[in-house]
This record gives sequence, structure tokens and C-alpha cells, in this order.
Amino acid sequence: MSGDSDCTRTSPSAGSPSDNEFLPDQPKYVCSLSPDLITKAREELQEKPEWRLRDVQALRDMVCKDYPSLGTCLDDAFLLRFLRARKFDYDRALQLLVNYHTCRRSWPEVFNNLKPSAIKPVLESGFVTVLPHLDPEGRHVVCIRPDRWTPSNYPITENIRAIYLTLEKLIQSEETQVNGIVILADYKGVSLSKASHFGPFVAKKVIGILQDGFPIRIKAVNIINEPRIFKGIFAIIKPFLKEKIANRFFLHGCDLNSLHQNIPPVILPEEYGGTSGKLDISAWNELLLASEEDFLHDFSQLVLPCDSSPHDMLVSGDADEKQCDDSLRGMKPQLYYCY
Repeated sequence: MSGDSDCTRTSPSAGSPSDNEFLPDQPKYVCSLSPDLITKAREELQEKPEWRLRDVQALRDMVCKDYPSLGTCLDDAFLLRFLRARKFDYDRALQLLVNYHTCRRSWPEVFNNLKPSAIKPVLESGFVTVLPHLDPEGRHVVCIRPDRWTPSNYPITENIRAIYLTLEKLIQSEETQVNGIVILADYKGVSLSKASHFGPFVAKKVIGILQDGFPIRIKAVNIINEPRIFKGIFAIIKPFLKEKIANRFFLHGCDLNSLHQNIPPVILPEEYGGTSGKLDISAWNELLLASEEDFLHDFSQLVLPCDSSPHDMLVSGDADEKQCDDSLRGMKPQLYYCY
């Protein structure tokens, strides 16, 4: 099916009821936000409930006009994720949507056969999980533990796949779309050999997705138990970070009291000086694995038409890869120095 027919099918223009007769029923959006979150979305995201569907239709029309072969889902709920992530700025929301697809199509090692069952070993290792309790701002805490990864078992891209699916699951919630998330990364035991897998090319790809290619608001990144080598890792990451995101990184070292200033002990597991019991990864793993069919359905709507050229949408390629390779050669001595 061509991109044009996709837009014709899912984006009827207002005032053309004759066309609607030939359109399948579209999922009707029903807002699940509480009154408090509706107020928060209005104040922080410029979301006006009375204009919400008008804004969605405006974005849908822009997709069909400017990117008819994008091959995207055009449901109200899906497009709302991108509007909220960019505070209802149509142009920025459109660019985020295009970047979302471009990122997915330009890194096949991560996005081919992307489903929970395919990354089960990563989930079972405990590399990434979500804490069971929300923080005081209503945000989920994503816990990442690189020491749980054994490089000889599978490549680093499997870890990235697990993180991506975790974010995809979280962003289905309207509450998360409004409140954002918090990341807790425990770098205890990360060695030089393990850190070397996260070079500038991988760093640039991951940060590009999180900053400009995924509709989620990362409100804080808390780093705990970072060894000296993390100075080298952060030196690789920082050039790719926007200032706003860079300012949301908090390096706590082994100081749990410092961590507790950002994440209260009542929602943290015992491993991080909390009072919510031992860290349990089973509940999140079960939830993610139970969502297999939902992911397969959702991702089936993100189709790459044969006549599309994602590299025309977001410029990247050999020049960027060469730059990253050059950066990696320059950073290796710094990693060894920090170690």
C-alpha cells in the first residue's frame, strides 16, 4: 500500500463526509488524564483539551502533505505522544515523528525483529527494569545496571533493544507522556573492557534516539556508583547532549544521601538505601513479555514503503560514522587514563 493511500485512508479532511463512508472506523481517543494532570498538561505542555483533537488533526494533515510515504500510524493517541513531547509545537512534533521513523529504519541491528521475547535474556539478566513505585512527581523510574551484562553472551545492541521496548511500553501511558520519566543508572563494577563497547558511534545513536527520536520526556538521569572510568564515558557522551539534557545528569558516586535528594528512599529498593524491599525485576519482565501481541500489532503499523528514503528525512550517514570513528580513536587514551 502506498504512503498516499495510507494518508487518504486515515486522515479524512474535515467537511468531507462522503469520503468518510469509505474509511474504516478509527480508534476513538478518550482522555485518561486526571483533572490535576489535565491542568499540568495545560501549564507545562500548552495542551488545551478543547483544542486537542484539532491539534492532532493538524499534525496528521502535515504528515500527509509533507511526508505521504512515511508509513506511520496516524491514530489520535499515537500522534498525541509527539505533540506532548514537543509542547504542541506542530513543526517540532512533526520533526520528532519523522526522526522516530528514521532512527528505527537506520539501525536494523536494533529494530529488526524487535519484540519482548527476542530480548528475554536481557530482561532476565536484570540489565533494565522499572521500579514498582512512582516518584513524588508521578514519574516512573527506569533502573539500568550495566554490570548485569556479560558482553560474551550478546552484543550491546541487545541492551539497547531492551531499553527501547521498555520506553515504548512506558509511553503508552498518558500519565508518562505528561510527567516524563527518571533514569537511575548503577555503574558499579563497570570495567574498561565493558566500557569500550559504548563508543562514540553507539553513544551518538542512542542519544539521538532519546533526545530527538522518541516521544518521551527524560526529566533526570541519576548516576550511582560510577567508577573513575565514567569520566571517560561521560566525555564520549557529553558532546552529543543538548545543554538542557546535560544539566539533568546527576553524578552521585557512592553517596546514597545525595541520591535520596533526587529519588526518595520510600520508592527505592534496599540496594540503594531504600525501604521498598529487595529489587524485584520479575513484575516488569512479566508485564513486558505479556505485551508481545500489542507490540507486534503496533509495530506492524510502522511500515517502510518501498519508495521511501529515510535518509532524506534526517541527515546521517558515512560522514557521521567517520566522525564517530575519529572521536573513538581520540577517546581511547582518555578511557585508559581514567581507568
